[in-house]
Amino acid sequence: MTLTTFALIRHGQTDWNAQRRLQGSSDIPLNDVGRGQARDAVATLSGYEWDAIVSSPLSRAAETADLIAAGLGLTVARRVPELTERNFGPAEGMQDGTELDALRTPGGFRGAESEDEAADRGLAALEALAEEFRGRRLLVVAHGTLLRVSLSRAIGRTLVSIDNAVLNLAHHHPVDGWQLEYFNGERLSQTAVV
Repeated sequence: MTLTTFALIRHGQTDWNAQRRLQGSSDIPLNDVGRGQARDAVATLSGYEWDAIVSSPLSRAAETADLIAAGLGLTVARRVPELTERNFGPAEGMQDGTELDALRTPGGFRGAESEDEAADRGLAALEALAEEFRGRRLLVVAHGTLLRVSLSRAIGRTLVSIDNAVLNLAHHHPVDGWQLEYFNGERLSQTAVV
């Protein structure tokens, strides 16, 4: 069987998440709530056998991965630069309002990585991991927007925002492509699994 299983986990909460600020590629650390979310994720993830764990190099994802790995008795195999969050350019650090609205363009923000560029980069990284870890079970800790746009592209359906430190379980088959089984911690019905 060449089915590769992925747990795709968004990092735990940061202060910027709590303040509803765009983080993007800014390296904002986890806060105490986020550390707790990472530790709490272990209970769900321990119901599966995992062969490896990788993460984005940004500290919020790296620390989430380290906390989860420690709870599962694993070590993080490596940081994958292509899993870094979408770059929002000058919009990073901003909250909703007139200043942010002034930077909006169709599909993104002036001076930022486009949604399509982020989806291309993220999905290419996941496809490369699927090839490298073919037939195994891989835990990937990354970022909400990158995971959302990459998964949306993979399954051909627009997904809503991804919650912090919850299970998104996907399967990759080299011929049949991607299937999403859990999204934001909820099992999708068989008719909804795509």
